[in-house]
Amino acid sequence: MKGLIPRDFILDLLARTNILDVIGKRVKMKKKGNNYFGCCPFHDEKTASFSLSEKKQIYYCFGCGATGSAVNFLMQYERLSFPEAIEEIASMQGIRVPYTDNENNQADASKQIESRNVRRDLYSLMSKITDFYQQQLALSTSVDAQKYLEQRGLNAEIIARYKIGYAPNSKQLTFQNIVKTENEVVLYDKAGMSVNNDIGNRYDRFRGRIMFPIRDRQGNVIAFGGRTIFNESAKYLNSPETPIFHKGFQLYGLYEAQETNRNLKQLIIVEGYMDVVSLAQYGIDYAVAALGTATSEEHIKLLFRATDSVIFCYDGDKAGRNAAWRALNVLLPCLIDGKDITFAFLPQDEDPDSYVRKVGKDGFEDYIKKAPNLSEFLFDELLKQVDLKSAEGKAKLSSLAIPLLEQVKAKVFRLNLLQKLGRYLGLLDLSQIEQLIANNNISENRTIDSAPVPKMKLTTMRILIGLLLQYPNLAKMVSDINVMRQVNLAGIDIFIELLELCQQYPNITTAQILTECINRPYNKQLSRLATWEYHYQDDEIESIFSNTLKELYDNILAQRQDELIAKERVSGLSTAEKKELATLILVLSKKD
Repeated sequence: MKGLIPRDFILDLLARTNILDVIGKRVKMKKKGNNYFGCCPFHDEKTASFSLSEKKQIYYCFGCGATGSAVNFLMQYERLSFPEAIEEIASMQGIRVPYTDNENNQADASKQIESRNVRRDLYSLMSKITDFYQQQLALSTSVDAQKYLEQRGLNAEIIARYKIGYAPNSKQLTFQNIVKTENEVVLYDKAGMSVNNDIGNRYDRFRGRIMFPIRDRQGNVIAFGGRTIFNESAKYLNSPETPIFHKGFQLYGLYEAQETNRNLKQLIIVEGYMDVVSLAQYGIDYAVAALGTATSEEHIKLLFRATDSVIFCYDGDKAGRNAAWRALNVLLPCLIDGKDITFAFLPQDEDPDSYVRKVGKDGFEDYIKKAPNLSEFLFDELLKQVDLKSAEGKAKLSSLAIPLLEQVKAKVFRLNLLQKLGRYLGLLDLSQIEQLIANNNISENRTIDSAPVPKMKLTTMRILIGLLLQYPNLAKMVSDINVMRQVNLAGIDIFIELLELCQQYPNITTAQILTECINRPYNKQLSRLATWEYHYQDDEIESIFSNTLKELYDNILAQRQDELIAKERVSGLSTAEKKELATLILVLSKKD
């Protein structure tokens, strides 16, 4: 069994590799200015929008947004795993890939093993918490929780299958029953099971809630969703992001659906936990739910790996249709030929839970069988915005539809959608529609040089991360990383990780950083920042980074000042803290 590929080997291999050699063998590229351009291999196009930067050793498509290093390209183009892509590049260089065994003491391998141990311990802790919640639900003191589940019509078999439990309405009862060692205290916090108030007291995150364990594909409990049984403003509360849980990458109920149906014929995606378990109660045991987030590309990939037929189920109101349209826009670039996609909209004022209670399993399944498929839903929505009786209306339909259809890479799907558009426009010759798309591409490509990358809101952290990605040597300007660890700012953990990587490897490149972070949940954001056009002169980069870094430190100082002021009001400050607060007030007032 192969072990781990050492980080040093991967970075050295990429330093030896020219991305043009990798991509140029597979895509015809032509030099234009400092970069190379060709037709994107990841979506159909007739004009070159696929660019390659030898300086940064990354590629970017202005049409579909595909981006990354040579490793990303091989993984997507050749459908290789990460180790297979490394093997492919190594073979091009005539190099054998070394794999570390269990006795290897290299620092990088040790770090990865330590990370695996933390994940293992977190899985064990979450399993214990799940058992505790199930035990609490069975107690006579949990009568309110039992009544709630009874009112929702859930039987013992469904409660057991989904491991539903109850978090006692106590500030620390779960913590006190689960945590026995100092290491478990750390793990409990790392698992997102506790919250701290302004004076540092720890409380259980979930209290007085029906608990729905969220399981990964291996059946490990990785997070929880909690539904209050009291009149709290937050009806549902979810686990935060943790080392083992990234909500955009998980679907509630998928593990249970696959356990019940080894060969899933279809999946229905609904909104909430209770929708999933209520449908299962009525024998519809192929429902899953996104975890309080909009449908993502990762959700689509999970669904397509599990089944060939996916039903998106929404409430029939305007909000439901808007959510469906957002999902459709995510779906289009991810479509795969051979998949059956439908959009079901329930009657007014109904959700899956209420509707299945009203009409039962057969009634519910009969209703969703009549749901429009993807192309019907897409054109139904577009046709509401135009008048096909006029030439202007047909022109508007064309302008609305073509940007959407261009995103579709699946050839059969794309052909069917184009033919349908042609029928609405009165164009029976497919080449006429292709010409419309080509004209649209020409129009778009005229703007590539002036605005190649979609605009994004530039925050302090995005500027710092983006500049560090493109100029890794800037890491040497940061002398004190530890002060950043104590602050709670969005993106600070990513920035710290990149700083440590760049300081450990002073000659690291943008492509090497993207490859190192290829399996991180924030990889897509990093890829976007790596192609960010900042419009700074080269001689301004260091001063821009330095000034933005000062803004970050000012934010850290201001946050610390707010913490001390809050503590002073609640419990008072020590002599040292009073001195620290006075210094902070003085320093920050001078900046004003």
